[in-house]
Amino acid sequence: MNKAIASIFGVGYIKGGGTVAAVITCAVLYLLWQQAWFVSPFYLLLITILITVLGIYVGNVVEADWGKDSSRVVIDEVAGMLVTMLFIPQNIYLLIAGLVLFRFFDIVKPLYIRRMEDLPGGTGVMLDDVLAGIYANVILQAIAFFIYVSPF
Repeated sequence: MNKAIASIFGVGYIKGGGTVAAVITCAVLYLLWQQAWFVSPFYLLLITILITVLGIYVGNVVEADWGKDSSRVVIDEVAGMLVTMLFIPQNIYLLIAGLVLFRFFDIVKPLYIRRMEDLPGGTGVMLDDVLAGIYANVILQAIAFFIYVSPF
């Protein structure tokens, strides 16, 4: 079960699994935004914390079989994408911009992101993507503040 969760039920086995996991996360977020009960940004914060803690746990467990920061582990991309969208207005354009920004920071790994990978086990696996999500979120916050895009 740990491998299934770490790979987001097999997404990690797909070529480009990290990007696929981030896109799936965006689709799920968009669907959640359509639900009347999903109005508080604190729901997304709670989900993000749970996914991150779960990712650290399963990252620790699967490292013994898959090695350090295996490309099959894509729960970190889910957490990073969720961090990217924390407290961002529910807007499809901002969601797409968030995806692009997150993947940029996750792939290029500037500004100390790569150093997070040196942390042990699942912590290193998760925190580089969380930091990439934080950087993307800061830029999205500025975009949302200065250029409001009305939602659909």
